[in-house]
Amino acid sequence: MSEYYITGIMRKGLLCVLLLLFANGTGWTWGFYAHQKINRLAVFTLPEEMIGFYKHHIRYLTENAVNPDRRRYAVEGEAAKHYIDLDVYGDSALYTLPRYWKAAVAIHSEDTLKAYGIVPWNIDKVRYQLTNAFLKKDVKNILRLSADLGHYIGDAHVPLHTTENYNGQLTGQVGIHGFWESRMPELYSGQYDFFIGRASYLKEPQMEAWKAIVSAHCALDTVFAEERRISTEFGTDKKYSYETRGATTVRVYSKDFSLAYHKALHGMVERQMRSSIKMIGNFWYTCWVDAGQPDLNGLIAYEPTKEELEERQREIDSWKRKHIEGRDHDG
Repeated sequence: MSEYYITGIMRKGLLCVLLLLFANGTGWTWGFYAHQKINRLAVFTLPEEMIGFYKHHIRYLTENAVNPDRRRYAVEGEAAKHYIDLDVYGDSALYTLPRYWKAAVAIHSEDTLKAYGIVPWNIDKVRYQLTNAFLKKDVKNILRLSADLGHYIGDAHVPLHTTENYNGQLTGQVGIHGFWESRMPELYSGQYDFFIGRASYLKEPQMEAWKAIVSAHCALDTVFAEERRISTEFGTDKKYSYETRGATTVRVYSKDFSLAYHKALHGMVERQMRSSIKMIGNFWYTCWVDAGQPDLNGLIAYEPTKEELEERQREIDSWKRKHIEGRDHDG
């Protein structure tokens, strides 16, 4: 096992600690609220032949949009599927990293790639799996993989998922991760325009996944620079406030500071959420078309078995235990 792999895994373990301390308890990538909203809205981009099935199961697709985040505590290798640290590969990595997995492995070891994140390649892998599930009319896996694919595509649109400085820990901006992807959507997504239009077929889906990475990474300088500038203007005493979450009082970025930052981003969070929704719809539609456009109406009546429901509950319970243990350990 290479030292690159060990370093990356240790660093991502630290991310869990930092986000539990600073992300307002909402979880990791995009925050649970945003991931669920994005998956739910993606359903309404689908054509008539698909939307009946997806709307019938919209609750599942919404609630399970966060399953990959829950699994990161229990499943080895899950964390690497959510991000890619482009900057560790050099200044030109955004344009020189191979877009396809085998070509990337031929240049960099698999351990190295996994240590620094594989989200764009993982999106393509899950796309293949979902297409296969459509071919087999495997409803359980159509739903599971649709929810997972939506999550990973959403992650690819988060600028802080494309850098080694994922939580501002290298620039004295610790907490920016949860601030950008959780607090911003929670406070302001009610004002966003989510009229996206219809899903469209992707001739080169893997290239589309990389377009999301490019767009997110190009926004990174603004994410850091505006937070630093506004922090200087506000000062620590006005930057943070306290809110009650259930029985707990937590420190959060103040609403005044959050509003100033949101305005300074000039619609960035809204654009990234809109792009996530549209791309998820595009990928779901592309998988269905590539599988030969199977009739989904006959699958609408599917209901999970008792064993499947128990399995889902075990996964949720496992996440809750790990989440609480992590918070207790972190003090």
